[in-house]
Amino acid sequence: MIEVKNITKAFDGKTILDDVSAEFHKGKVNFIIGRSGSGKSVLTKCIVGLHEVNSGAILYDGRDFSKMNRRERIPVRREIGMLFQGSALFDSLTVEQNVIFPLTMFSVGTPAEMKERADFCLRRVQLEGTNHLYPSEISGGMQKRVGIARAIAMNPRYLFCDEPNSGLDPQTAIVIDNLIREITIEYDITTVVVSHDMNSVIEIGDHINFVNEGKLWWKGNRKEILNSGNAELDDFVYASDFLKEIKENLRNSRS
Repeated sequence: MIEVKNITKAFDGKTILDDVSAEFHKGKVNFIIGRSGSGKSVLTKCIVGLHEVNSGAILYDGRDFSKMNRRERIPVRREIGMLFQGSALFDSLTVEQNVIFPLTMFSVGTPAEMKERADFCLRRVQLEGTNHLYPSEISGGMQKRVGIARAIAMNPRYLFCDEPNSGLDPQTAIVIDNLIREITIEYDITTVVVSHDMNSVIEIGDHINFVNEGKLWWKGNRKEILNSGNAELDDFVYASDFLKEIKENLRNSRS
């Protein structure tokens, strides 16, 4: 579990996060949602240590990450896997080399053991036989899956996914959603997903945090979010025609 306790973050005197507290549960897909500029990206960067909080605490399974120095944070960072918005694969490295990269950074195992781990991770995301291809030679959806393989290479306890379905067609997005959920359950990972994609939230969101104007405005699960009674959240959730139709169907079913 990751716990965020009363954190505040300001830049140049402007408060971006104001007394935010949240929990991200083990074995669950935890979402952070909100409009652009709401503070959700800053919250995520604070959690992983890219920004230092002005006050409050961030705990990884009881370990106060916010009070650790750079050296003390290394063991925790080894337990974190990251799936970046644009996959962030190295164009000059093969698929296999991309997956192995975090292992070489932390000198985990012999070259043969690293290759074996890369093979396992690529099989897990159904990309056998792509080891020697380059990112430019595979589709966007396959690149996302390589990103997931790389994110789980270190066998992380915590997985952060930044807009994992960005740029993908709806069918491929479903594949990525299902893969994130399966890996979360299979390896009992604390998964945190930052997303604007309400389809993903409704499909796989076990625990959802809605950030608005620098505050945690609402939290709940994917069933509760459709009938939250929160005006700001409803405006965000039902922005798409697909979800407006769901809302109308729900209203009609109660009539």
